[in-house]
Amino acid sequence: MERPPATFEVNGAAIRTRRKELGMELAECAAAAGISRPYLDQLELGHRRHPRPPIYAALRTALRVTDDRLLATEDKPSKE
Repeated sequence: MERPPATFEVNGAAIRTRRKELGMELAECAAAAGISRPYLDQLELGHRRHPRPPIYAALRTALRVTDDRLLATEDKPSKE
C-alpha cells in the first residue's frame, strides 16, 4: 500500500490567483482554511512551499479547487 506524501509542493502564484478569482481577501481565505494569515502569505509568496496534507486539503476546500492546479509543476523542456 502506497503512503501519501508527507508534504505537497504548492505553487504560491496559483494559490494567489485562485484566491483573487474568488474575490477573497488574504485574511478571509486563511480563516476559511484554518491557517494564519502570515502562513498563507508565505505560501503565496513562495517563502514556504511544502504544507502537510491536512493544510493542503483545507486550502483546496477554501479555494473550491477539485484538481491539482495548486501544486507546483516542473518545467520540462519540449521535445522538438
